[in-house]
Amino acid sequence: MPSPPPSSDTPAAHGHAAGDTSALIAKVASLQNLKEYAELNWSGSFEDYLNLVRKNPAVTRSAFQRVYDMILSYGQEEYIDNKKRLSRFNFFKDEHHGGRDAIYGLDIPLMRLVSVLQSAAQRYGTERRVILLHGPVGSSKSTIARLIKRGLEEYSRTPEGALYTYEWVLPEGCSKSPAVRGCSSARCTRSRCA
Repeated sequence: MPSPPPSSDTPAAHGHAAGDTSALIAKVASLQNLKEYAELNWSGSFEDYLNLVRKNPAVTRSAFQRVYDMILSYGQEEYIDNKKRLSRFNFFKDEHHGGRDAIYGLDIPLMRLVSVLQSAAQRYGTERRVILLHGPVGSSKSTIARLIKRGLEEYSRTPEGALYTYEWVLPEGCSKSPAVRGCSSARCTRSRCA
């Protein structure tokens, strides 16, 4: 007579023994880089953030400014084609990924796109509009979006493209957020809470 299957709450039912769990946790822990995590997950007070802004005002760039700066950070090449001066932006060559999503033959449309991003970055009114990529099937619309998305993700991990968040640090004993009046804590000394 076969033995009954293990109950659902035993380690054998989940496909591993108790010793395997600690080995799995150790393996996952070995893949973590605490220094990189600390660099990518900066957190501080509003005052700390203002100190960062004083040292590097580029921290406060708009999304359009970040995208434009990201594209330019890869460099560009100028060339003449039929008496027209054209620019080829190296970002769209996708060299960091072996050219998997490289875009060829669309230098003029890409120049127009970068020009729209530049005017939005300089706050010429374009930043209030939705940018629509349109064209026939196979004209690299999705590839452009994918490149920009992946590029921003990678750019945000560099010192030039770093993103910052700050948290409100409430006085000890204060139970309300800074924006809410009427903190009921007796230990709170802020005039807005009292």
